[in-house]
Amino acid sequence: MSMNNSPNVFSDPNLNRFQVNVINENNDNTTHAQGDPDSQHHEETSFAADSNNRLQISYRPGNREGYDNFPNGDSTKTGGSFHPYDTHNNTYYLKTFGHNTMDVVPKIDYYRNSGSVSGVKMNRPSLMEIHEQFLTTLCHSSISWDTNPRNITVTSGSVDKFAKVDGIGGDAELNKEEELKGGFVKFGWVKGVLVRCMLNIWGVMLFIRLSWIIGQAGIGLGVIVILLAVLVTCITGLSTSAIATNGFVRGGGAYYLISRSLGPEFGGSIGLIFAFANAVAVAMYVVGFAETVVELLKSSNAIMVDATNDIRIIGAITVVILLGISVAGMEWEAKAQVVLLIILLVAIVNFFIGTVIPSNNEKKARGFFNYQASIFAENFGPEFRGDEGFFSVFAIFFPAATGILAGANISGDLEDPQDAIPKGTMLAILLTTIAYLAVAICAAACVVRDATGNVNDTVVFGMNCNGSSACALGYDFSSCKTQTCDYGLMNNFQVMSMVSGFGPLITAGIFSATLSSALASLVSAPKVFQALCKDNIYRALHFFAKGYGKNNEPIRGYVLTFVIAMAFILIAELNTIAPIISNFFLASYALINFSCFHASYAKSPGWRPAFRYYNMWISLFGAVLCCAVMFVINWWAALITYAIELFLYIYVTYKKPEVNWGSSSQALYYVNAIDSALDLTTVDEHVKNFRPQCLVLTGAPMIRPALLDIAHSFTKNNGLCMCCEVYTGPRKLCVTEMNSGMATKQAWLTKNKRKAFYAAVAADSFRDGVKSLLQASGLGRIRPNTLVFGFKKNWRHSTAAQVENYMGIIHDAFDFEFGVIIVRISQGFDLSQVLQVQEELKRLEQERQALEATIKDSEFEEGNWGIRGFFRRATKLHITKTMPPKESSINTISSMHMGEFNQRLLEASTQFKKKQGKGTIDVWWLFDDGGLILLIPYILTLRKKWKDCKLRIFTGGKVTRLEEEKLKMASLLSKFRIKFADINIIGDINMKPSKESWKFFEEMIEPYRLHESCKDLTTAEKLKREAPWKITDAELEAFKEKSYRQVRLNELLQEHSRAANLIVLSLPVARKGIVSDYLYMAWLEILSKNLPPVLLVRGNHKNVLTFYS
Repeated sequence: MSMNNSPNVFSDPNLNRFQVNVINENNDNTTHAQGDPDSQHHEETSFAADSNNRLQISYRPGNREGYDNFPNGDSTKTGGSFHPYDTHNNTYYLKTFGHNTMDVVPKIDYYRNSGSVSGVKMNRPSLMEIHEQFLTTLCHSSISWDTNPRNITVTSGSVDKFAKVDGIGGDAELNKEEELKGGFVKFGWVKGVLVRCMLNIWGVMLFIRLSWIIGQAGIGLGVIVILLAVLVTCITGLSTSAIATNGFVRGGGAYYLISRSLGPEFGGSIGLIFAFANAVAVAMYVVGFAETVVELLKSSNAIMVDATNDIRIIGAITVVILLGISVAGMEWEAKAQVVLLIILLVAIVNFFIGTVIPSNNEKKARGFFNYQASIFAENFGPEFRGDEGFFSVFAIFFPAATGILAGANISGDLEDPQDAIPKGTMLAILLTTIAYLAVAICAAACVVRDATGNVNDTVVFGMNCNGSSACALGYDFSSCKTQTCDYGLMNNFQVMSMVSGFGPLITAGIFSATLSSALASLVSAPKVFQALCKDNIYRALHFFAKGYGKNNEPIRGYVLTFVIAMAFILIAELNTIAPIISNFFLASYALINFSCFHASYAKSPGWRPAFRYYNMWISLFGAVLCCAVMFVINWWAALITYAIELFLYIYVTYKKPEVNWGSSSQALYYVNAIDSALDLTTVDEHVKNFRPQCLVLTGAPMIRPALLDIAHSFTKNNGLCMCCEVYTGPRKLCVTEMNSGMATKQAWLTKNKRKAFYAAVAADSFRDGVKSLLQASGLGRIRPNTLVFGFKKNWRHSTAAQVENYMGIIHDAFDFEFGVIIVRISQGFDLSQVLQVQEELKRLEQERQALEATIKDSEFEEGNWGIRGFFRRATKLHITKTMPPKESSINTISSMHMGEFNQRLLEASTQFKKKQGKGTIDVWWLFDDGGLILLIPYILTLRKKWKDCKLRIFTGGKVTRLEEEKLKMASLLSKFRIKFADINIIGDINMKPSKESWKFFEEMIEPYRLHESCKDLTTAEKLKREAPWKITDAELEAFKEKSYRQVRLNELLQEHSRAANLIVLSLPVARKGIVSDYLYMAWLEILSKNLPPVLLVRGNHKNVLTFYS
């Protein structure tokens, strides 16, 4: 039966709609997902009401979800209701539109990644399935036909093949199962981003340093300091929002955003130092908390050991408690963050309340007079003291503005990162900025810069205040001009505690700020580090990629972070490391901004962020600003940060992790390549810039490596090299095989450091395929100009059609004005049989090792050997464990199997990879082809492997003028600036060859001769029609002199160049339609027989050398 869209399949004119008679309209998705046995999973579909002429589809009980995308392209009801289609019968319909089609309607599941944990990836029908006959596709899709040819039965298992061809696996599958069970803890934008960012931005700086900053810089410059810091974080927040909304965001925070945008090199380098910075930041915040506690202990005279050791003890206990909260799970950690935020907010409100509570004499003596216009005016301008200046004050304040990535760092634990990160981050920046500005301005409007703290320092009657606001308010703090006082904005770090309505709440706020920041960093570091390890960029760190529990918690990462934090807590001196940590965070901000700029600049169609409030140039300005701030904070710390990042970047670039994230770097490479190719088209060609651009007929590059190697020797870093393969046979099979092997073969070239491209075509014949390559290969000016292929060693055992195809390639190349290089080595190039043997041996060896390992494992599990036996067994297991297969390389074959394949063929295939010792490259420049025959060997001598080889030039000349001819050739070569070791003028090329050599030639062509002169005219004409490819007597006689020359040249080559490393020889040209294929092949055979590697070269007779400057 044929199923297609032709009229003869559905001939009834009334069949104008695809109707669905719903047997059971109870389509509750939840019920189906739970597999309710009472549900009736049956629908009857038809093309008309006539049940005798309808196509029926019966669904058997099973997972209904699999039927939502039936392979014929239909989508069933998934949203709770069908859309009515027929208004007369009120019938529901399975199909959206169309009749007999396999096309599917758009659905998000077709666009998921294979490892997606948010849904199962589904495969739409391939173009081939839609393009081929419908019946064939259905049969391939495991859809069985009933005895009634119009009935189709689809089992749930067959549908699953369409729904889950590329499903999720491994950890991703486990995560999906946990999510379906409701085990995952996911946060919204408030608890997940807003709360975390606010807690991380509001640090101890708010309570103990902001008053000092505003005292130094004044209200005017102080506000500028705050706004400049906020400018950096705000631009970074906008860039983060743009990147986060350009696709689904997984866990990893800043590392994930940078690596997916700029690639693994930048992401891997910044990810490691960002995770380390967060780990050390835990120690910084914990030490800040411990110092505050120790100050309280000092005031109560309750020091345990001494100040330093008390900090270590309290810090160690604190970080253990924080680790316990973190390991308990993200839900507990989030609850702790909410409690800390409430304490922090109460402390801030407590400060504002304190500013309006009337001050007492004690507070006035310490400089607090409530809101006073005179104090505001006095504190508006800057008053930098000591070595402080604007930038030094800015450097001290800026760390207070960091922490904007606290929400992004747990992106994997957010319900909707694309919505939560922009909303939560930008709102957190806004609220914290308002808080910083309000606290700074209020403190500067209430508290004077200097105060003695002595309630008796009041103004004496008749004293001149000289504009001092404190003096005008009744206090004389003039002594602070000659000596350092303990109170006021400039001297007292506890101004907020003094001003606040209830001082202990400020202490609680300091505790909350430090502990919340420490907790956020303790969670961020392992999350970022786990994401980095999962990507396997640093393979030694993959151990830390494993997650535990319902939320995939990085327990190993927590332990590592704990160890790092504990180490720095025990140092108890973080003044040196603190600037480096700040610079690490700033480096991350700079790269996030640069990522946003770079993605926009690359103009990739995939860059479509939902967040629109960004600008690429503002992002670039933000990146430059971050770099500048790094040097403002600490120039040597900035240099250390750049040095570490550069080292990690070079390391990752060298290791080349096997990842492909579609980064903007890739997009920019493409744009630059296109622009360069277009620019090149405007450049006129010049002979000085000629370089061999080779189209090499290697087939699969690993099949003929020697041919690729010799071509690569004169194209590497110099010209284009394209390895080409022609697939012949059934079109469908060829195209499938060709498409499946493209990436693998290009990867082989890259892995083996061959700077070449791989190209393949499917054609009816080998010659047609090569003809297509000759015409269509390349782009603009980057097009091949030289065809390189191997000599057909088995031409005498090939069919006439195969020889004709081979010869046709040479004719086609000349027709398209290509240079031609035919390479011959004694053992030939084809290694396909050797590679088959090699693969089979590897497979058998792997099976043997796996079997041995299994046996050893069984013995180990069954035996009870005690401790000593355990280690003895472990040692043996280690020795016999399955070793990973080595790289596929044709020159690494176990010596025990060498007898099973041709050792000489393997050695010959690697001869051009080896360094050539001292020797010669003999150039037999017999005919002028434009200079290609001379340019190729010259380029070879520039290569490392060939640099010890000298050029010897051989050319023909008259016996009576040998010296004159030699001088002319030397003069020509010197003008070309080509160094040579010797010039030989051969005067006896046109002599007849020896009888033995000629006899060998005649015997070689004997099977291909027609011998028509020995037969009557009728028989001869008949033979010519039956075997037009044979060599006629007339042809042999006409080209007898040329045949003599080829045989004689071989004798001369044997005499002069037998010991050469390489022979480069002028390729004879066969006149098309005059010289038969077999005669020409005989010429090539006799010319290059029993010699070292030979390059038969013929240029396109256009100059490739010039002696003009």
